[in-house]
Amino acid sequence: MFHRSIADTGSASISHGGADTQRLLLADDGLGFSVSLVTAPKGGPHTIWYRHHWEASYLISGRALLEELSGEQRSWELWPGDMYCVGPGDHHRVTDLTACTVLGVFNPALTGTENHDAQGNYPPGATPPPAGHDVMFVYRPADLEAMGRARTSPNGTRLLRYLLAPDGLGLTWSDVHFQDGAEANLWYRNHWEGNYVFGGEGELTHHGTGEVLKLTPGMMYAVGPDDRHTLKAIRDFHIVSLFNPPLAGTEVHDADGAYPPTGPLPPGPGGGN
Repeated sequence: MFHRSIADTGSASISHGGADTQRLLLADDGLGFSVSLVTAPKGGPHTIWYRHHWEASYLISGRALLEELSGEQRSWELWPGDMYCVGPGDHHRVTDLTACTVLGVFNPALTGTENHDAQGNYPPGATPPPAGHDVMFVYRPADLEAMGRARTSPNGTRLLRYLLAPDGLGLTWSDVHFQDGAEANLWYRNHWEGNYVFGGEGELTHHGTGEVLKLTPGMMYAVGPDDRHTLKAIRDFHIVSLFNPPLAGTEVHDADGAYPPTGPLPPGPGGGN
């Protein structure tokens, strides 16, 4: 298990085009994807083309306009809770209609040393995942409801599954809003899970070390095969949960709080477990 906050990102933080980016998870962390938090002022447009990556971007706050510059040249006005995904074929443009905060995930993972070229592209890393979509796409909460990707558990926890294995981005993205007092014993023996805390307060107790971790907004924590733990929601606890290997969405926890194997396990920190 490891954890860090925005204050811990240090030299991994960059500024580009007026936007500030905190790199919360990078390739060396070994989860198979990277995570960035971007705060951008009103402005743009910004022309981007990630020819060597897939990127999933979730709007935490603000309002933006997304435009497709290839293919059907579609456009979307984005609001908090909306996610857009772009890949190697998706030349696109983003205009920040207000100040915006965005959580972004890249696959292949970024090292943190990359810079955009003149086309808004990052240099190649590993091979991009074979995405399940031919072109860029947008998911809104109402779309997830219609797709059967939303559910409320008996204890009141609300789950929205934005990305699953069929989407082909190489990870599962779930938005989870816990009922106060909800508690779960978990042990992801066959997965790595990275979690970013959007809001509220939670608590994680590691069964092996006895460490008790207070979870507050802006924190990123990751648990893997060696990390049997108890997660408790204290107050208005809201996270994004990112799994690799990705889930199909039909899995259920076993008696130990684990999911069955769903693919090759990433190496985790240090290259192994």
